[in-house]
Amino acid sequence: MLKTNKEQLVMLSVQGRVSYPVRRTPYTVTSEGKAVVVPGVGGITYNIKVGDRAFGWQADHVEPGVSTVVSEEKREDSANNAYNTLACIGNQARVVSGDAKGAIGVVTGHHGGIEHVLIDFDQETLEKLAIEDKILVKAVGQGLKLLDYPEIKVFNLDPDLLERMEIKELEDGTISVAVTAEIPAKLMGSGLGSASVASGDYDITTADRNMVKKYKLDQLRFGDIVAISDADNSYGRSYKEGALSIGIIIHSDCVLAGHGPGVTTLFTTTTNKLKFHLNPKANIAHYLKIGTERK
Repeated sequence: MLKTNKEQLVMLSVQGRVSYPVRRTPYTVTSEGKAVVVPGVGGITYNIKVGDRAFGWQADHVEPGVSTVVSEEKREDSANNAYNTLACIGNQARVVSGDAKGAIGVVTGHHGGIEHVLIDFDQETLEKLAIEDKILVKAVGQGLKLLDYPEIKVFNLDPDLLERMEIKELEDGTISVAVTAEIPAKLMGSGLGSASVASGDYDITTADRNMVKKYKLDQLRFGDIVAISDADNSYGRSYKEGALSIGIIIHSDCVLAGHGPGVTTLFTTTTNKLKFHLNPKANIAHYLKIGTERK
């Protein structure tokens, strides 16, 4: 088992509420110049879960499960910034108001720009939830370190989920993380240049359909763990030859130019200490038995 500083991490309460679906304009203009009206971010998504495909929906940036926020009017304020930053993938979430009070879910991503925290619940809970119901998250994970691999930075990851992931320690002093796909940094778009990767995400651009086919991007699923080659996420998101970042798919494909499935960062390094290997089951639905793999 990987040695970590798990015992030194702080578990802190953060709380949001089920967000309203929001639209900035009546029409969305696609990368091909077409005006479309399709569902997007926010609200309770009843029929899309972690483990489902991230492509093929009549939607734009759709978020699986439940989208939560502290305040739609004050997305950039300190309280929402703390919520979006401190809630980590795999954290426990509990409904604390409304008809679904007491139901337990799991944080599956945080979406930049709209500043949502995404949470998976079972179908019975989804049917009981309502807009503005409050959800308390036991936030733990920021500050997580791999003690034997200080060259690898870790973000946004619950330490218990880390222990469930398929990660191999190799004889050459490196680790290898199971991923479903490798994505070249040249395809990364919206979110580049962000000052921090401890919140939000950045998008795999999908306007070039030949690239989608070449890298089998249309096979990606919500919750997939993916590798981004030549991507340095150490102090923001940028290109660096030889670097490697590993993240998780958190929202769907998008129609906007420069956008596509969103990736929240989990690991990054500019050294050769981090490697990856392919496994189609490298998805948090499989690791945590949530979403499409709930019993």
